[in-house]
Amino acid sequence: MAERDELRRSALGRTARLAAIPVGFAGRTTLGVGKRLVGRPAAAVLTEVQMRTADQIFKVLGELKGGAMKLGQAMSIFESALPEEIAGPYRDVLVKLQDAAPPMSKRLLEEMLTEQLGGEWRALFDSFDEQPVASASLGQVHRAVWADGRDVAVKVQYPGAAEALRSDLKQLSRMAKMFAVVAPGLDVKALLAEIEERVVEELDYRLEAASQTAFAEEYVDDPHIVVPAVVHHTERVLVSEWLESESSLAAIIAEGSADQRNHFGGLYAEFLVSAPSRLGLLHADPHPGNFRVLADGRMGVVDYGAVARLPDGLPRPMGELLRRAVDEDWEAVVAGLREEGFLLNRTEFSADAMRDYLGPFLDAARKPEFTFDRAWLRGQAMRVATPTGDNVATALKINLPPDYMLIHRVWIGGIGVLCQVGATVPFQGLLEEFLPGFADD
Repeated sequence: MAERDELRRSALGRTARLAAIPVGFAGRTTLGVGKRLVGRPAAAVLTEVQMRTADQIFKVLGELKGGAMKLGQAMSIFESALPEEIAGPYRDVLVKLQDAAPPMSKRLLEEMLTEQLGGEWRALFDSFDEQPVASASLGQVHRAVWADGRDVAVKVQYPGAAEALRSDLKQLSRMAKMFAVVAPGLDVKALLAEIEERVVEELDYRLEAASQTAFAEEYVDDPHIVVPAVVHHTERVLVSEWLESESSLAAIIAEGSADQRNHFGGLYAEFLVSAPSRLGLLHADPHPGNFRVLADGRMGVVDYGAVARLPDGLPRPMGELLRRAVDEDWEAVVAGLREEGFLLNRTEFSADAMRDYLGPFLDAARKPEFTFDRAWLRGQAMRVATPTGDNVATALKINLPPDYMLIHRVWIGGIGVLCQVGATVPFQGLLEEFLPGFADD
């Protein structure tokens, strides 16, 4: 009874903290209007409102699990697109969001393990460290030694994670306009809807175990990528071989050398682009905390709760359209986008408008090597977010077909991470090797 009361108070507390965000935002907006009336420039006022709003958003999201933290992680990969005066002060907060959350109590941990593994669960292990080594949006990870002597990582789902996730997403969807102040080009409602669609899969660790096993078998002898094998699993507990890592890609973003940035940024890009071709699966959670830096220069990849199933690899029309765009055949691009459902039949769209809108995004596909950096992405974000007659009309005509939604989010998120890393990557070669249709004559 006491435990249920504790969970109920926790649920009420998280709702109150989320509800406080738009209240504070309303106050800051009112204050901004007042300052504009007394002569402060609009741009300066907007920056001040953005900074204060970002401060409250990321502070609250960082304190909560469930959907709040998952949205924070998803938003954090877009950090490169934020104006520097906003991104700078909050970069450390965003990195922490990618790797940490408050742990559950030892009492709740014991109850969860007993429920999932049985009353004699400790007999499965030679040792079990009750202090978590990592926390995520839906669960936390403990280090242990399996009964056969293998070092293992034990991911345990938070009790009530499903309820917390759905409650958070519902509350956060009401705040979409406020999040747009911090990141003007980010469609938070669409992001939340996509996260909600993945809830069922991510809450069932049996599905995650199957996906992780498929990746582990494919990459077992890979010289660059390491995927830990699954040892045991239930619906809410997942035991994997321990992956000894020095840090994560988040640390490379914060303090990596140029060589480290290029090396691990290249491995990151290769993994995301090549996996659909190699095994028909796309790792769909590209935030840096899931990509581990190993002492021998390899990169470990963890967390397979979000995976897109692409049995034929990435869609061939995607590669064909990208090739036509690189070749400046914009009439064919418009026709192909219409055929794939990106442009509805009733909309009119000129080849010149498409070239002006999409062309600058294709820099990485046009030459053998491309340096992804914050300035480039920020420029693209500001270009499409700054309202002009042309880009507003263009944006309103573009549709995102459901089959491409998750692929689009992963690619945009992955590019955001590469820009945070500041990596020089042979991206064109990756497209030629792994994106069907791109290298075809």
